[in-house]
Amino acid sequence: MPLALYALAAGAFGIGVTEFVIMGLLLEVSRDLGVSLAAAGLLISGYALGVVVGAPVLTILTASWNRKQVLVGLMVIFIAGNAACALAPTYGLLMAARVLTALTHGTYFGVGSVLAGGLVGRDRQASAIAIMFTGLTLANILGVPAGTWLGQQFGWRATFWAVTAVGVAALAILVLLVPADRSKPAPSNWKSDLKAVSRAPVVLGFATTVLGFAGVFALFTYIAPLLTEIGGFADGAVSPILLVFGGGLVAGNLLGGRLADRRLKAAVIGSMAALAAVLVAMAVGMENRIAAVALTGLLGAAGFATVPPLQAFVLSKATGAGESLASSLNIAAFNLGNALGAWAGGIVISDGPGLAALPLAAAAFPALAIVVALAAMAFERRRAAAPDPIQSTAC
Repeated sequence: MPLALYALAAGAFGIGVTEFVIMGLLLEVSRDLGVSLAAAGLLISGYALGVVVGAPVLTILTASWNRKQVLVGLMVIFIAGNAACALAPTYGLLMAARVLTALTHGTYFGVGSVLAGGLVGRDRQASAIAIMFTGLTLANILGVPAGTWLGQQFGWRATFWAVTAVGVAALAILVLLVPADRSKPAPSNWKSDLKAVSRAPVVLGFATTVLGFAGVFALFTYIAPLLTEIGGFADGAVSPILLVFGGGLVAGNLLGGRLADRRLKAAVIGSMAALAAVLVAMAVGMENRIAAVALTGLLGAAGFATVPPLQAFVLSKATGAGESLASSLNIAAFNLGNALGAWAGGIVISDGPGLAALPLAAAAFPALAIVVALAAMAFERRRAAAPDPIQSTAC
């Protein structure tokens, strides 16, 4: 694999750390800035909103740039945003800095996915995308625990300064290793791009992503109470078990890329089916401690095995015009799935059958995703089988 893929992964690592590390520092932020824990938690929601808004807007605005220029520009914004987080004297300014940083997220992964796929042959594109996303999985395993520890020891601002330094290093690696695009970028035509991504197969691809990842986060958002209240683990055991989850993320991400390179459509359906099966198994196996640890690791593997196939699936529906926009919007779809899953899981716990029923409720999302993915495939088959109207008229 080209070294440029690992440069993309370095940027993904920094973005992954800044997205998730705030979860471990909410207490420190709330105490230092004098806000409630709930208000501090909105810093996570604000970031997600920034991803959803930034993905289409920045992708359209930078459509006439070559892809290396886009990635370098995004990393500069990322560095500035994290430095602003570290310096923010008030909660409002910290929220604004978080949203600024989040604007880069969707476009980075979207444009980076297209660039990664273009660096290798068509039969290795999903694996190339998976390598870039490995930076995101390693951020969860290594970066977030390290950043949380740093913030607890030296203050939460130290963590954001450290992430700023990671951004500077990632920028240097991108400049050095990502090849320059000598071709002249095509003129920006956002109307054509929007038309391309509004086609039914592309929209159904987005819906598949939202539903699939909603299943992951409907359960993972509440993994700590599941492990302690259902599994019977002590609070101190949650962090080591989450390392098992992180190991599953890395393995599943790379496996999903390989499977998607071989048979993309089968990988999409198979990874969703595997995710649903793991969630169903968690409904009956969480009370056994050994099974609970194993299933937590399998959740990470099955959850992230869906990522390269889903990203490649959407790209396959939007080749040519709108490719970068579709890729970026699919990253936004992942984040919408996160928000939908967390909201739905909370409803199940507070207003539904309760925590023990959460795995089965979560399994409904990937099951629905399979139905939507099959609909997208059937739609394309019907369109491919339809006679060309021009040729029919000529006959």
